[in-house]
Amino acid sequence: MTTDLTTLAINTIRTLSIDAIQKANSGHPGLPLGCAPMAYTLWQRHLRHDPKAPLWFDRDRFVLSAGHGSMLLYSLLHLTGYGVSMEDLQQFRQWGSKTPGHPEWQLGEHPGAAHSTPGVEATTGPLGQGSANSVGMAIAERYLGHYFNRPGHTVIDHHTYALVSDGDIMEGVCCEAASIAGHLGLSKLTWLYDANHVTLDGPLSISMDEDVGARFAALGWHVQHVEKGDTDLGALDAAITAAKAETERPSIIIVRTTIGYGSPKKAGTSAAHGSPLGDAEVAATKQALGWDPNAKFLVPDGVREHFAEGVRRGQSAHSQWREKMTAYKAAHPDLAAQLDLAINGKLPAGWDQGLPTFKDAVATRSASGKVMAALTAKIPWLFGGDADLGGSTKTIVPGGDYVKSGEGRNLRFGIREHAMGAIGNGMLYHGGCRSFVATFFVFSDYMRPAVRLAALNKMPAIFVWTHDSIGLGEDGPTHQPVEHLMALRAMPQLAVFRPADGNETAAGWRIALERTHMPTALVLSRQDLPPVAQPGAPGAEKGAYVLADGDDVILMSSGSEVGVAMAARDELGKAGIKARVVSMPCWELFDEQPQSYKDSVLPPARWQRVSVEAGVTFGWRQYIGDRGIAVGVDRFGASAPGEVLMEKLGITPAAVVAAAKQVLGR
Repeated sequence: MTTDLTTLAINTIRTLSIDAIQKANSGHPGLPLGCAPMAYTLWQRHLRHDPKAPLWFDRDRFVLSAGHGSMLLYSLLHLTGYGVSMEDLQQFRQWGSKTPGHPEWQLGEHPGAAHSTPGVEATTGPLGQGSANSVGMAIAERYLGHYFNRPGHTVIDHHTYALVSDGDIMEGVCCEAASIAGHLGLSKLTWLYDANHVTLDGPLSISMDEDVGARFAALGWHVQHVEKGDTDLGALDAAITAAKAETERPSIIIVRTTIGYGSPKKAGTSAAHGSPLGDAEVAATKQALGWDPNAKFLVPDGVREHFAEGVRRGQSAHSQWREKMTAYKAAHPDLAAQLDLAINGKLPAGWDQGLPTFKDAVATRSASGKVMAALTAKIPWLFGGDADLGGSTKTIVPGGDYVKSGEGRNLRFGIREHAMGAIGNGMLYHGGCRSFVATFFVFSDYMRPAVRLAALNKMPAIFVWTHDSIGLGEDGPTHQPVEHLMALRAMPQLAVFRPADGNETAAGWRIALERTHMPTALVLSRQDLPPVAQPGAPGAEKGAYVLADGDDVILMSSGSEVGVAMAARDELGKAGIKARVVSMPCWELFDEQPQSYKDSVLPPARWQRVSVEAGVTFGWRQYIGDRGIAVGVDRFGASAPGEVLMEKLGITPAAVVAAAKQVLGR
């Protein structure tokens, strides 16, 4: 076995990875074998990190966007001293392990707390998401640096790196994210592109033959090539050094690698991509690498000490940062106190005091805009943007547009919904800020992968979706969401909040910011809605509450249809029928309540129930029971004024009255 420590270290990454994959009989060996040299060069010579303090705020971020190659990351975490043990490596892809099939990031007790696998910066696997997350991290670093740094006191100044694959590069979300990164000139962002020219089904040439470097140059990126990424560590080192020195553009380093490097039979082929090599080929690969073919999970003498040299560089930087923070706190105590709150995911005192209240009819999108203006004035690290719809979503807040310097509260994402959602998640992965993103509700379909990952991670993401039903009117069925509420309610760990009026909207924003372990969707109307809730909307925080009481029948609804239910209640009263109206802005919050509370709102013995919502009725059965009636829209909409559509499609007080009488047998 060779005694060169650099080669030993790289081959240790490779052999630990293929051993874990072979033991699990599941995984992707090709990427760790091919990418070990570039990952080693980055981690050993450039990445500023401290395994003893994985969440040190001014650390560099590393995102393995090509998450299928997770064993590369787990091997690095193990060898550099994070809390990933040899036993964890041997439990790769097993129940309850710290080494799942794709890297998983989960929030701890609060946004500054420990995560499930120390050193994992983002949940990756769906290709393209991690690359877009890295753009969000770079945006957050720049914004927070501009806000908190002061002359002579720079406390936020770090780089974001992502390892991306051919698959990432082909995904639309990656293209969108690269476009906005170039537009914003995110110079502290570097992508290492594993250009192995192989995908799961075969050579890359069967599906792509474009000049990736030319594409990224056109997008405003600094482009470099390393032609011998399997062996030329000097070129890799020089390329990363040059990327760090770039001050105007994000960087991509196109590294030509061999997938499955060292495997005699599978190197350079798709056979190395997504399946274990097999015992015989693992042994042959080790032999080709100058390794003991019979040794398993071997870390040769001196390798851990060698990796510790790179770690010490990061620990020294961490120590210097602590000294900087001490001086910063002395010079800028108020800013330092704000930074501490931001890093730990807390909100400033009085953040929710003086929020607007609403006495008149107002579109909930407009009410949301007024609430956002009040909130962003008190929470400097609350910022985000929209997909070229700020004038419609009412999500443009005071503070100007986010520009290349990092100044500005409004991110202009352009028509890039896919990337917008993932970038917003990346801002949360980075920490120190609360992000919001906004577009029309029907376009939540474009964002669904990012929404799903936010829910999986229990991230405090805030999705603002407006134009929430057929009530938006003339744009027609292409823009009128009907199935979207139920589709998103089906997603675990996502709170879908659809307020009935301005006061419930303010309550929704308060809830979204207080819930640090679940993403929130605020689903808002285009049309004006009559006031129905009291200021503060007491009860809305529980997801459902009694808005007006009655003994004969229960009418339940959300959003704009709460006003329809209240009007129906008035009509029923004229006929001597007493109706209880229940506003249900958020099913998920209601389902979290004690059974005693749920029974007080929807008494089990009161089976005479009607729901009304301008969307598909699927799902309401759990609340109205087998004998209840759901008034809804089980079809696509049409092009007509909103009030005409509501009438034509049966979302009217008369329809609710008829349903109530039917369920009562009258």
